[in-house]
Amino acid sequence: MRRPTSSLLLCLVSCGGEPSAPPTTPELEPPAPALEAPATPAFTLVIHGGAGAPPRDLAPDQRAAYVSSLAGVLREGCAALDAGSASLDVVERALRTLEDDPLFNAGRGAVMTREGRHELDASIMRGTDHACGAVASVRTVRNPIALARAVMEHTPHVLLVGEGAEAFAITQGMEPVPNDYFTTERRRQEWEQRRDAEHGTVGAVALDREGHLAAATSTGGLAMKQWGRVGDSPIIGAGTYADDATCAVSCTGTGEEFIRNGVARAISARMELAGESVGQAARHLVHETLRENDGGVIALSHTGEIAMVYSTGGMFRGSCGPDGIEVRIWEQTEALAGTDHAAP
Repeated sequence: MRRPTSSLLLCLVSCGGEPSAPPTTPELEPPAPALEAPATPAFTLVIHGGAGAPPRDLAPDQRAAYVSSLAGVLREGCAALDAGSASLDVVERALRTLEDDPLFNAGRGAVMTREGRHELDASIMRGTDHACGAVASVRTVRNPIALARAVMEHTPHVLLVGEGAEAFAITQGMEPVPNDYFTTERRRQEWEQRRDAEHGTVGAVALDREGHLAAATSTGGLAMKQWGRVGDSPIIGAGTYADDATCAVSCTGTGEEFIRNGVARAISARMELAGESVGQAARHLVHETLRENDGGVIALSHTGEIAMVYSTGGMFRGSCGPDGIEVRIWEQTEALAGTDHAAP
């Protein structure tokens, strides 16, 4: 005969037994939050057109020409970076444009030697793997920075000089130009009057959307130079340096001092070994290692921090990124025409 359920429970209690606890449902862990897509690295381009002492009373039309030229290079370069171009391509293109601009001491518009010729130097470096190339004392290459990149990519060497570099340029399909292609009326007058020009170099450093750095520098060298003098611009570690782990640097000024102190590489080393920011490292080299009026540097860290430091009367320079374009000659930001705007 089947007992009723109530009798079974009564028996369990009276016999000292305990009713079994109802089965529990195991707790479920809350679902893991969805992973956010990694942010696209901000892109940045910084350029310079040489350090020196541009007169504070620079004619308005001349001032506007310099500002317009620098802003144009920045506008084009940042558009390319925004579209995904590699930093190496952008710094080369920026310098090709400045080499073609007679306002600056690089390419067309370069200063003249004591003999009345033009001798050009350039270097370029990629931060991912320290690949680099340079040329010095070339006289017939329209865009020395393009030849420097060809040295990097198509030879096992770093630096080619003079006639050898020019012979290599021909193998790369670069049509030689006559030396007087680089002459402008302004430079001819300076040479005829045996007048020294201000420090002059052009340079660019860039950080692309992949987080890679690159640096490039190009120059006509020192006005009235002789005996094949070469400065820091084609010397990797002195005038140009790039390392994805630290920074990219381009220098301008008294080349001998930048070579003696390995300025471009030293900025990177201070970041790596002393834990300094790019601004701290650049200021130390320019204001404590170098002498007053030796020149300046532009430097860009792997995180996008910008340093534009100089000890001269001024430095043609500018930067751009997602927030806009900024151009300066002295301390204040220059007014820009059109839709460009200064970065906050």
